[in-house]
Amino acid sequence: MPDTNDQDSAISFGPFRLFAKSRLLEKDGVPLHLGGRALDILIFLAERAGEVVDKRELIKQVWSDVNVDEGSLRFHITTLRKVLGDAGEGSRYVVNVPGRGYCFAAPLLRPAASDGRASPVASPHALPSPLARMIGRDDAVAKISAELALHRFVSIVGPGGIGKTSVALAVAHRELDAFHGQVCFVDFGALTDTRLIPGTIAAALGLTVNSDDPMPGLLTFLRSRRTLLLFDSCEHILDELAPVAERLVQEASELHILATSRESFRTEGERVHRLFPLDCPPERDGLGIADILAYPASQLFVERIAESLGDFELSEEDAPLVAEICRRLDGIALAIELAAGRVNAYGIAGTASLLDGRFSLLWRGRRTAIPRHQTLGAALAWSYDLLPEAESATLRGLSVFVGPFTLEAALAVASSQGIGEAEAVEAISNLLSKSLIATSPAERRLRYRLLDTTRTFVGNKLVENGEADRVARAHAEYFRDLLRDIALKSSGLQTAGGFLPYADHLPNVRAALTWSFSDGGDRTLGVELAASAAQFFLELTLLTECLRWTQQALAASDAGTLDRRQEMTLQAALGVSVMFTQGNTEAVRSAFTRSLQLARELEDLHWQLWLLRGLHIYLTRVGDFRGALGIGVDGESVARKLNDPAAALNVEWMLGVAHHLIGNQDKAVQFCESAMVHNPGSQRLNIGHLGYDDRIVALVALARGLWLTGRPDHAVEAARYTVREAELLEQPLTLGISLIWTIYVFLWVGDWANAEALIDRLIDHSARHFLGPYHAVGIGQKGELMLRRGDLAGGIEHLRRSQATLHATRHRIMTTVFATALAEGLAAQDQTGEALRTINEAIAQIPDHGESFDMPEMLRVKGDILARSGNAAEAESCLRKSLDLSRRQCALGWELRGAISLGRIWHQAGKVREARDLLAPLVARYQEGLATRDLVTATGLLGALN
Repeated sequence: MPDTNDQDSAISFGPFRLFAKSRLLEKDGVPLHLGGRALDILIFLAERAGEVVDKRELIKQVWSDVNVDEGSLRFHITTLRKVLGDAGEGSRYVVNVPGRGYCFAAPLLRPAASDGRASPVASPHALPSPLARMIGRDDAVAKISAELALHRFVSIVGPGGIGKTSVALAVAHRELDAFHGQVCFVDFGALTDTRLIPGTIAAALGLTVNSDDPMPGLLTFLRSRRTLLLFDSCEHILDELAPVAERLVQEASELHILATSRESFRTEGERVHRLFPLDCPPERDGLGIADILAYPASQLFVERIAESLGDFELSEEDAPLVAEICRRLDGIALAIELAAGRVNAYGIAGTASLLDGRFSLLWRGRRTAIPRHQTLGAALAWSYDLLPEAESATLRGLSVFVGPFTLEAALAVASSQGIGEAEAVEAISNLLSKSLIATSPAERRLRYRLLDTTRTFVGNKLVENGEADRVARAHAEYFRDLLRDIALKSSGLQTAGGFLPYADHLPNVRAALTWSFSDGGDRTLGVELAASAAQFFLELTLLTECLRWTQQALAASDAGTLDRRQEMTLQAALGVSVMFTQGNTEAVRSAFTRSLQLARELEDLHWQLWLLRGLHIYLTRVGDFRGALGIGVDGESVARKLNDPAAALNVEWMLGVAHHLIGNQDKAVQFCESAMVHNPGSQRLNIGHLGYDDRIVALVALARGLWLTGRPDHAVEAARYTVREAELLEQPLTLGISLIWTIYVFLWVGDWANAEALIDRLIDHSARHFLGPYHAVGIGQKGELMLRRGDLAGGIEHLRRSQATLHATRHRIMTTVFATALAEGLAAQDQTGEALRTINEAIAQIPDHGESFDMPEMLRVKGDILARSGNAAEAESCLRKSLDLSRRQCALGWELRGAISLGRIWHQAGKVREARDLLAPLVARYQEGLATRDLVTATGLLGALN
């Protein structure tokens, strides 16, 4: 088909780019000089890459108007090879087929045809790159893409090593435009704990898992967007993954799933595409080179040889052997590549002879009776047996790693095998060149990994040799020491690194913990590893896993022999993980108290402040605001001993937040104002593991305190700034808390449009990150907004639903706020009896009737309910208490509301002058926010009074 695109697209191979229309050849971007005939040869061969072009045809194409002999062709071929590199490199690109012609054998990269559309948006989890050139799978890719358009669940099924992942990635990249870039790769190859299946999917989508059951939040996220999930390497977890996949497809109508597995899922709606081996040359006499290279299996074999053997030229003598090798390997792509990788050492004839003893199950022709994994197992056994002892021992040791690993980790494990560092480095280099180890891209440093099938095979060899426990111990000890060193570097002041750059070690940390606590493991080592890993799990917000391992470590420990620092670390992590996964139980207080006791015994001031912060969060969540203030005072003493300005600043914010919640609004603003001018990039205490950023919490208290003290415009400005700063931190808990508390600033000023936008965002955010209590708060705030807009029934229903969840999780900091809103809604429905009962129960939750920021508002609402029920005298008494408490709290915002309510009662009673004298001075104190809801109401009432 003629090219209708006027643009001259490049054909890339190696470091070269060929522009056929412009007749230009570049190497690394630099134009090369190449004669016209040689360039004609290159263009013609490149356009027919992989085909053997007859010499006569080539001469006719290049010298169409001149009669020349084969000598001229050989001369220009030599010139071309010189330009493409030395003899070895040039021959790698242009292969001579004796007696027939030439073949361009290098893999080519051609640009996709442009249709003028914009590039797709980046995927939520970047797809691995597809093969630059995939042989023999174009039809499969096209067919699977078509099936995916008709069926929302397609599985690619076939034996190990056949190329399922490569085909699936090609399909996924092809479908990027159709899914607007929302294509996500989920690698299940490293997963052994099937309970983590939903969490693994969520993590691949960029969601944070803080719930025992991530499925509801996962479904909420997937229902809202058209997404393609690529599930890779599923065969080992099919029983557990199949129902998850079926539910996702059934309940998320915009979701498509493409999966790779050795078996089908056998679920409703699944469309199975069986991927068969590459076509091989038939066993027939008289096949020439061109006939044999017409089959994809032979093309793959020759191409892989050419990549490792630059001056390789397929001969007529070797061509039948290539056909035989491909047949005996049954067209399994990985087995063919493994065989091709040994041609440089043994030649094609030698490689074929080795098949007799290692691949008999394949080449006898009884394929239908042979499980496909045995085929690949035979290939791996053959490759493994060719290794020197140092390399085979190193490879066996590396089977302990799950997913990517570093060179340092590999050397530590190799040492347990009795292999010295220099010998291990050489062995790893050789294994990499033999394709038994792959590299895994990483931002900071190179990572290695074993192919899953290779890992399984050599893992069995490790067990057979009686080395499994020794290697597993070395593996666990390495990660114990690694995480301990990172924790020591991160203690005290926050550093730029922390644990986040080491997140790709997570599968190995899990595996090491699993072995340590197994029957054949070492529980003492497990306790040490769990203590080292506790902060790692917390920083990655893997709270459920943190809870699991800390509980297991503490249960496995003898209280009399447990190291105090280890117990301190474990108890602290237990407190945090329980608080955010199970609610504010007494177990949280107990864990923090015990850990703080140990920190004091160890005289570790940094840990003391860290734990005081944890207790401060807990006490505010359960509504013990006075206790939180006491913790802040204790923190002052610790900060003085540290003589650290950063520590003092964090304690200052702790005090400010406690004062705000108690109701001391002037002190709250005073202590928290520094959060507005503080540079967030400067060093602060490493308390991020607690889930909250102290500065953001201080900004929240400041924004609310500004409204309460009569500065509504400044409050709105601070609220917007708080949310922006929280977004930059990319901490789900911190952003959640910023949304929860700044929403009230917009509700208070009457900006219901912005309040609604933030409430919807909070509900979506908490569902995405499985933050159950936060989601309940969002539902309650939505109910409060519905009441303000007149939807009484809907608002009351939302508030009751929210209260049920918050009571169950002891998230008491919000219960009185929502009870107050619920009482107002009930009163508006003329259910004054139930409204009065609701507000009285809320008031009774506060000790001494005053130790809370919202007590003046509760008293005001109670006064309004009493007035509505006809108890004017009792209502007036209640409103006077509200006003008195508002003044003591320096809460002008509450005082104005109380004055409006009392002014209305006095107005109705004919006390116009008293009402005016009460209200006018308060309005006059405001220098800003005159268009906000309460001030507009107050001004209107004054107008009526005048």
